[in-house]
Amino acid sequence: MGTHEYEEDPRNETVLISVNGELFPRSEAMVSVFDAGFLLGDGVWESFRLHESKLVFIEDHMDRLFRGAAKLSLDPGRSRGEIRDEIDRVITANQMHDQVHLRLIISRGIKPTPYQAPWVISSPPTIVIIPEYKKANPRRSIEGIRLVSVEVRRSGPEVQDPKINSLSKHNCIAACIEAAEKGGEEGLMLDPHGFVSTCNSTHFFMVKGGVVWTSTGEFCLEGITRGKVLEICDRNDIPFSERNFTIEDVSSAEEAFVTGTFAGLTPVVSFDGRPIGEGKRGPICELLQNLYQELVRG
Repeated sequence: MGTHEYEEDPRNETVLISVNGELFPRSEAMVSVFDAGFLLGDGVWESFRLHESKLVFIEDHMDRLFRGAAKLSLDPGRSRGEIRDEIDRVITANQMHDQVHLRLIISRGIKPTPYQAPWVISSPPTIVIIPEYKKANPRRSIEGIRLVSVEVRRSGPEVQDPKINSLSKHNCIAACIEAAEKGGEEGLMLDPHGFVSTCNSTHFFMVKGGVVWTSTGEFCLEGITRGKVLEICDRNDIPFSERNFTIEDVSSAEEAFVTGTFAGLTPVVSFDGRPIGEGKRGPICELLQNLYQELVRG
């Protein structure tokens, strides 16, 4: 599972899940087969972490959620404050405090018939909040992952806006399948112009000449963790660059890592079957991991 590898927790069998403001045991939580999210992938989602009773970077996540919904002309039907209150209610009902991962999904709602037009709808939006006890495998933050290049590319907004956390995930799923077939745990995706963009479920960084490189961000999700890493570099005088670069640049990198909400920073130890740098976590990755954890705790 790569960066999303986690430790099984039996408490998840009895968690309460919110469906449109009503709490259900996990085994009873469900949505209609006519829901636009199920039929069409028509909706947005967000995930965030509960760390020591604190929702980490929650305002950034809520900003991204509402930006994505607005771009899809999707009115959640609840205010930002109401959604925050429901998140807090779910956490309290489950008596959760730490090492918790939450997934918030908003679909356009129930449709009277399977049909893509967004105005053909017969209910308010569907809002689901799934909380889980989910602790990342700590070995991954040291031992890292294998990264491979894939043929599936990130599109521009004229195809599907890559900055939106949309329920329509086929592009990334196709890249994930290709990466697994090639023996990788993440797939490195190019943008429409052939430059490195992002991975299928994380954001990519590498180090060359002591400088942290990442893509321009034009063709990838507006990553919260990605943004925090760039802020950390800026505050700590760690040289960084958002730029266009190629697969060949990655092959000669000194070290590399990926970022995401669930696991934070995860080192990349090989690319297309060859070691990155010394084939282990590099010093800049380790430094940024520590600085990121300080930010989370703060």
